[in-house]
Amino acid sequence: MNPIFVAIDTPDLNRALDLAAAAGAQGAGGIKLGLEFFCANGPAGVRAVGACGLPLFLDLKLHDIPNTVAKAVAALAPLRPAVLTVHAAGGEAMLAAAKGAAQPQTRVVAVTVLTSLDREDLKAAGVDGSPEHQVMRLAALARSAGADGIVCSGAELPAARAAWPEGFFVVPGVRPQGSDVGDQKRTVTPRQAMADGASILVVGRPVTGAADPARALRNIAAELGGQDNFMGVS
Repeated sequence: MNPIFVAIDTPDLNRALDLAAAAGAQGAGGIKLGLEFFCANGPAGVRAVGACGLPLFLDLKLHDIPNTVAKAVAALAPLRPAVLTVHAAGGEAMLAAAKGAAQPQTRVVAVTVLTSLDREDLKAAGVDGSPEHQVMRLAALARSAGADGIVCSGAELPAARAAWPEGFFVVPGVRPQGSDVGDQKRTVTPRQAMADGASILVVGRPVTGAADPARALRNIAAELGGQDNFMGVS
């Protein structure tokens, strides 16, 4: 799977379609659609973006009782997501229910610690220890439940990959060298994330907020070692 997934976080369907077309033209690996887009456009909007032909990553971060999450995952099945997120904090039974309700082509990955959080944020929420400690604890839970992998920042990726060699690792908060980190507290460059074992890189504002999104995407591909290797160009 091509590692670069472009996060299209906008309520504007036409803007999303334009960004998806630009990503497809540059050979991106897929499109990530999150809560902002889904709440504004629903399944119909997902289908419209899916018509671009790129794999879809539905980042809905489902978190509820096991029965409710299982039914939600089943309801999303017609959209054929390649990747779907649930919150690891929902517990082992919820994670297992989500995986059990997913279609074979969908990877269910568990969100561990959001990249906008640091140690002090966790402490304020009643979680003792570092983000890495919490990520490792939740990764073990996700693995035990049968999930395909986790979402974690690049800071925790090396330890998580070492503990779960066969896991599928989604790394958000990816920022090219020198770019604005925005509200992210634990960021990593695309090159570093891939070197540390990422399966998917989620890149949002550095591409979608750029004056020329296609050029920004090409620059990230070049940082990873060349467009021919990473962007599907023969």
